[in-house]
Amino acid sequence: MRILHVYMGPYVANRGGGVSIYVRNIAERLAKRHDVTVFATNTGNLPRFEVVNGVKVERFRRLAPGKAYFFSLDMLLRLKKADFDIVHGHCYHAFPMHFSALAKTKRFIVSTHFHGVGHSVFRDSLIRLFKPFGRKTLEKADKIIAVSKYEKSLLIKQFGLDHDKIVVIPAGVDFSEFKGLKRRKRSYRSILYVGNLVGYKGVQFLVEVLPKLPEDVILEIVGKGPLKPFLVKRAKELGVSHRVRFFENLLRRELLQMFVDADVFVLLSRYEAYSMAVAEALVAGTPCIVSRTSALTEWVDNEMCYGIDYPINIKKLEELILKVLESATPRAIAKNVARNKIVDWNYVIEQIESACYKTN
Repeated sequence: MRILHVYMGPYVANRGGGVSIYVRNIAERLAKRHDVTVFATNTGNLPRFEVVNGVKVERFRRLAPGKAYFFSLDMLLRLKKADFDIVHGHCYHAFPMHFSALAKTKRFIVSTHFHGVGHSVFRDSLIRLFKPFGRKTLEKADKIIAVSKYEKSLLIKQFGLDHDKIVVIPAGVDFSEFKGLKRRKRSYRSILYVGNLVGYKGVQFLVEVLPKLPEDVILEIVGKGPLKPFLVKRAKELGVSHRVRFFENLLRRELLQMFVDADVFVLLSRYEAYSMAVAEALVAGTPCIVSRTSALTEWVDNEMCYGIDYPINIKKLEELILKVLESATPRAIAKNVARNKIVDWNYVIEQIESACYKTN
């Protein structure tokens, strides 16, 4: 089959998170037995055409104020002329998924990664104005893939979609990526955060709680975003700058090593459709703390993943972090438990092909 994936990122091997990892893992595995093309956007310094691990990539100039929505007129015009057996659009919150509905195809599939809200007043206003247009895209789709039960319920509630039209297929983890990674001995204990540095992700609460934790506890923050200057300033005000370490643009192997080394991974986000970061932390054997919000509630089992209510209470967060640091499950046991709960990408591909890609 000739399969087209459409999404808002630049499609670069071993870089990016979230939707980028999702698209890359699906496209590259499908490319082993199908003709797979990805329409992506261009940050200005990447080739217009490229073959990446067997995937044909076409990149288009984009306009992305505030790194949002990713409008590309060039992509829109190209999609109007495109003809594929399967067209699979990704991420409701950016224009490329909706533009993908313009292509000629036997089957139109979307993976929405839907949060339901914008993460600023401006973005939330745009999402509300955008809703009628977004509903048309979802109604045109033959199948909609949700990565969690929460996301499916949100799509049904907000758009009145048919229950049977939406299939829940969680994102996967490539277990082979963790082979050979061993936990390194360090002179400190670490709290790890991986994600965009934006307010709704809750990373600021980790800076606030750090002064209340023992001196040997370090906060490691992987990511970039508009909140970083505030985090740097706040850490200085609280006298913990020497205990906060920032990392950006890590190679994939470097990031996975940080998951393996961490003593606890914490994500206090208000909105998540799934969270691949939590999945990867658990596969690494690292216990997690998440907010009891959105799809994150589905991770909470009080064995390897613990939940905390919103709004975040710093005292309760302190107590929970200390509890996890002092009573962590042995890593070998944790890894086995996680791998029984989390699917690999080959399973994801099987589910997508059987539930969504059949054209007869």
